[in-house]
Amino acid sequence: QVQLVESGGGLVQAGGSLRLSCSVSGSIFSINAMGWCRQAPGNQRELVAVMTSEGSTNYADSVKGRFTISSDNAKNTVYLQMNSLKPEDTAVYYCNASIRTPERLTSDYWGPGTQVTVSS
Repeated sequence: QVQLVESGGGLVQAGGSLRLSCSVSGSIFSINAMGWCRQAPGNQRELVAVMTSEGSTNYADSVKGRFTISSDNAKNTVYLQMNSLKPEDTAVYYCNASIRTPERLTSDYWGPGTQVTVSS
């Protein structure tokens, strides 16, 4: 079994910062990529940021220059530093990981989500 656990969400004023963390545990052979998606009420889930095992990153245009994704490979943990937050960043943020198990099966896994609310 593979588990993703997020932390770091909360309520912040516009212009403030939050740091999200996501730790992966369980039966893992390797992690291909980890990232963050978000879903606001009434909207589809959208990609926020992703980082591959080689360190390549990709960001949604709406967060470029404000959000930074990073990882601690030794801890199987990915972070999302969110600065200059805007009310439109309010959403449930989900951690996502593409993981290869010891059985050499690759699947996508999701965390339960953490709420980020930005007040104006």
